[in-house]
Formats: sequence, C-alpha cells, structure tokens
Amino acid sequence: MSPNPARVFVARLLGLDVFDPLGDRVGRLRDVVVIARGQRAPQGVGIVVEVPGKRRVFVPMTRVTSMDQFQVITTGLVNLRRFEQRGAEMLVLGDLFDLGATILDDGIQGTVEDVAMDQQRNGDWLVSKLFIRRETPGRGLRSLRRGGTVLVDWDEVRLDARGGTRAATHFLASHEDLRPADFADAIQEMSDQRRLEVITELQDERLADVLQELPEDDQVEILSSLDNERAADVLEEMDPDDAADLLADLPAERAEELLQLMEPDEADDVRRLLQYDEGTAGSIMTPVPVILPPEATVADALAHVRREELSPALASAVFICRPPLETPTGRYLGTVHIQQLLRSAPPEQLGSIVDRGLEPVSDLAPLHEVAHAMAQYNLNSLAVVNDGGRLVGAVTVDDLLDHLLPEDWRTHDDEAPLRKVGGSFG
Repeated sequence: MSPNPARVFVARLLGLDVFDPLGDRVGRLRDVVVIARGQRAPQGVGIVVEVPGKRRVFVPMTRVTSMDQFQVITTGLVNLRRFEQRGAEMLVLGDLFDLGATILDDGIQGTVEDVAMDQQRNGDWLVSKLFIRRETPGRGLRSLRRGGTVLVDWDEVRLDARGGTRAATHFLASHEDLRPADFADAIQEMSDQRRLEVITELQDERLADVLQELPEDDQVEILSSLDNERAADVLEEMDPDDAADLLADLPAERAEELLQLMEPDEADDVRRLLQYDEGTAGSIMTPVPVILPPEATVADALAHVRREELSPALASAVFICRPPLETPTGRYLGTVHIQQLLRSAPPEQLGSIVDRGLEPVSDLAPLHEVAHAMAQYNLNSLAVVNDGGRLVGAVTVDDLLDHLLPEDWRTHDDEAPLRKVGGSFG
C-alpha cells in the first residue's frame, strides 16, 4: 500500500477493473467487505471480485496494492473459492447502501447512498464518512428525491433497521432501469432480510421477470416466501413454460394450491405443460406464440409482433392455423417469418406467403431433435404440434438454450460443455 493516506468512495469503485502487477485483468470489483467493530468505525478487510465465469471471490486488503477511483491493483494472488459472507462481515453495497440513517446532530433521517473509506498510515482502510440523502417532510419516493445530501462522519450517524421498506423503495427507485437479469444478479448479493424487503416492494410483473432470471433454487426460495395469493399472481405474470418449471420444483400439494388460485386460462396453459415428460419439446415450449388465420393480413401480423411483451424470439415468426386460434389450434398450416412480413405489402393475406415446407416438431420429440431442426434452418422459433397436427406451442431459441446449458449456468464457474440431451447435432 502507498504510505500516503487516501480516500475512496465505494460507489465509484463498483464495476472497476481489478489488475495484477503486470496489468493483466483479474476481474471486476463488485463489493467491499468491512468488519463491524462496535462503536468504532468498521475496517475494510477485503474486496469482492467477479472473475471470469461470474464467480465472486474474496481478495484480502493485504493483497490490494493500490486502490483509487480509476483502478484497483492487487498482488495477483487470488483464491478462486467462491466468496461467502461470515460472522461480523458486512458488504458495503449489500448491507450498508440504502440503509436508514439518523443524523445525531439534528435528528434528520435519511438513506445511505455512499460510503467513504480512508487509508491509514499503517495501510489499513477504515470507513470514515457516510454520504446521506436527507429526507424532507413528505411521504414515499418523493420525499427521498427532494431531500438534500450531506457527507457526515461515521460516528455522527446512527444506522437503523427501521425503514426497511423505505430502504427497499429507495433501492427500487435507483435501480428501476436495470434489465431483469442484472436486477437478479443484484438481489442475489443481498442478505436474506434485505432481499425479502425488496421482493415485498416489487410489483408482481417485475418480480415475475426477475424470477425467470434466477437459478431454480432461488426461484423456489423466493416463491416459498410469498403468501399463496401473491405467489399465484406472480406465476400468472410469468411465461407459462417458466411457471411450469418452477411449479415442478415445488411440493405437489403446494403447486396444486397455487394452480387453483391462478386464473383458469393461465392455469390451463401451465397444466398442459406439466403433463409432458422432461426433455421433450412439449416440456419447454411456450403455449402462447403469435397465431393468426390465413385470412389475416401482413398489417395484422406486424401489429401483433410489435407487442412490447413479446420476446424477440417469439416476435420472429407468426404461426398460421385454422380456427380455433388458441392452443391446441385447428390444423397447423405453416409459418410466416418476420423477414417475409417486412418484404410483403401490408394488405397481402398471410395464406399467400406462408412457408409450408418447414416441418414442425412433435410435442413428444426429444430435445436433440428440436435442436437439430432449429440449427439446420437457423430458426429463432419452431412450431410444435400434437399427433393430430394441431399447433400446441412453439419452442424458442432461449427456451432451448435454457435446457442445453448446464443447470447452474446462471452462476456457473467453469467452461463446462452443453448439457447432453441425447442424439447428435451432426
């Protein structure tokens, strides 16, 4: 460490690259670990670094040779064991940011937005100051946004757990633009209590999006923490195939309770998916692709695929069927791809441009057969039919990848091969 005292603000460190002495990148800084010391200021004992493979590891401060607002340099010695928080350890981002605070001098309440750490002459790093957003009279987010900010010494503030809801609300306000996958990463780093507070404040639709980006164990844990009514509401907001996967991981009795509480139409879609054996096209398909009759026009189709809630993969094709148009449909006729829609005149009927040569897959087809067909024809989505030739759903490329990648791919550490699904892609 440099003999000259230095100060860093943790919020400005987050996401910085961490290097070894030769300038090779080790990873990215994701948090700072401090130790509580009673009434004394906490001491920084290390940093959490995300190394390739999205593994988060602990690097002790004794191995940090330089740390400023632009980069972090270490000795290069890194223990690749996954970081686990222990004992009196606190994560600055995970445990201190957004925590409720009372300024002792005037009693004004606020929220911790940043933490300053000063390097001592002996090389130790101590939490010295807190950057607080003060509240002004009012309620909810508006009061948080109106309040001014102040930098105060650590010993001039009382941190308290009151306002857990307020801290969660503040967190949501400052992270509302995060993609669901990034939001899922953020809540995985939280303590159990903090995560529960944030989940409680999330809207059902947002929670459903985030759940779909979490590992299965975390999905089950979060859904199990909700009362049955809210759990059913969240499942209704999820894609049917993701909801079915989640319910399959729950005890059968609880899963049935939740299905009974869901809207009948939503529950029916999920029940149909649960009937398929694992590893078949039917088990991973979505039962609600874009379906139109042959008499519909190109303009009609473009209006449907523009819907914001559609994933890019689902918006890439329209499936043409005889009525009824809800799965299982009438006879499946073929597919119209988005490129064909863009090349055709708006009044043209879909029946005149439908691709009838692309064979659908059976709902009982094994995944290697589905993967082979999608790879051979460079498809983002593929029609799935039952033995009567009726469309029952579509497999999208993201559905397929979720089941080809290792089960723990969201937190996977190594360069593992794709999950074996039988057969050959040749």
